[in-house]
Amino acid sequence: MQPLVIDLPFRGRWRTEMSPARRVPSHGTDLFGITHAVDFVGVDDHGRSARTTWRTLASEPVGAFVGFGRPILAPAAGRVVVAHDGELDHVGRRSPFTLLPYAFGQSARVRAGVAAIAGNHVVIALASDGPFVGLVHLRQASLRVSVGDRVEVGDQLAECGNSGNSTQPCLHLQVTDSIDWSAARGIPMLFRSYRSLTSGMRVENGMPGEREIVEPA
Repeated sequence: MQPLVIDLPFRGRWRTEMSPARRVPSHGTDLFGITHAVDFVGVDDHGRSARTTWRTLASEPVGAFVGFGRPILAPAAGRVVVAHDGELDHVGRRSPFTLLPYAFGQSARVRAGVAAIAGNHVVIALASDGPFVGLVHLRQASLRVSVGDRVEVGDQLAECGNSGNSTQPCLHLQVTDSIDWSAARGIPMLFRSYRSLTSGMRVENGMPGEREIVEPA
């Protein structure tokens, strides 16, 4: 299957997580069409998503994370076919003491359906029959688009949040052949152009590896 080439959906520095450059399926499952999905966490100039304090051992206020509230942009032109809002932004969890109990609730969130997993999210159809680009875990009440809106590359869709199945503010990005999430199949993607701050190289039509820090070229 030919990868879809899209733009990075943000400005600034972000660390790549759960990358299909390392393995496919990237998140260990094909469920909900996430086979080739990638996650990005906003970071500061030191590569940190948040400063380490005594609160890091427990749950952390979501506003402590540098990525929370950063603009999320359209990575491709198309029409909005899903715009779901209303899900709460959770506290941040980076410590094993908080991540382990959260992991035990994973199956319950899957059973609860797409909103419990994706949180607030936007899906853009590049054509009437797809492909469909999904941007997930958005900040509550930050959506700037509605179903039916036409968007162009770089238009702001929302802000980075921590809604749904997310342990710290991040952006989950995926491409699928359908928005019937029970049957959707993931489609590979590449990013048109970015600068890897990890390697110091400019990359064209690539996918960053896990823990690689990138920014738009």
